[in-house]
Amino acid sequence: MLTGIIEVPDKLKSAVYVKIRQGDGIVYNTVIFDMDGVIIDSEHIHYEIFKVFSRELGLNIPKEEYNTLVGSTDTRIWTYFKDRYGLPQAVEELVESYAANYLDYLTKAEDVEPIQGVEVLIKDLHGNNIRLALASSASRRNIEIVLDMFDYNKYFETSVSGFEVKNGKPSPDIFLHAAELMRANVSECIVIEDTKNGVNAAKAAGMKCIAFRNPNSGNQDLSAADLIIDRFDEINCSKLKSLF
Repeated sequence: MLTGIIEVPDKLKSAVYVKIRQGDGIVYNTVIFDMDGVIIDSEHIHYEIFKVFSRELGLNIPKEEYNTLVGSTDTRIWTYFKDRYGLPQAVEELVESYAANYLDYLTKAEDVEPIQGVEVLIKDLHGNNIRLALASSASRRNIEIVLDMFDYNKYFETSVSGFEVKNGKPSPDIFLHAAELMRANVSECIVIEDTKNGVNAAKAAGMKCIAFRNPNSGNQDLSAADLIIDRFDEINCSKLKSLF
């Protein structure tokens, strides 16, 4: 089980890993996945839980306003709503209460599956010696649950929670830290994201970015991405070379 900030095992740090090449130039060797909305189709679940919780707080927040914060950490989200609507609760209390509601759902859910096609892509990349990391605004506990639920720990060398860096998305911190843990150059990393905040964070980190257009993530402006896809079967290890 993953705990805290995960270091790459020494045997992997010292290993010689494959670099996929386009002509004579190095293309990429590391792919960093977002989690919510990319690996697990959870954005609509987050919104439904948010809607119920916010109404308990006496708020009726338009979905369009909520969508502007999708991909951010819970701390950033609830700091925004506390300041905007003058909520009396501390940000920490709001974050803990919301997180408890989401974790309760996630641990009891029996029908949660990976997003269609993403597991095939993960296995294809891993099978071609591309190194995988996960960088999510979710809490460490949420990340652990999802990776354990889908048995994906064997594919991902490391993971970073947005709670483990100073600034969450759209700041680049989370992706820069993931690259640091993987000992990868940012120019050799590809990020897969589903939100405007995530895409902007990846580009601010100096990385190539694939945007997955997930209808459950709201009407996201993904125009800054290097490639936008509607399905994961549109890409594979070989096709990602076209980004460079």
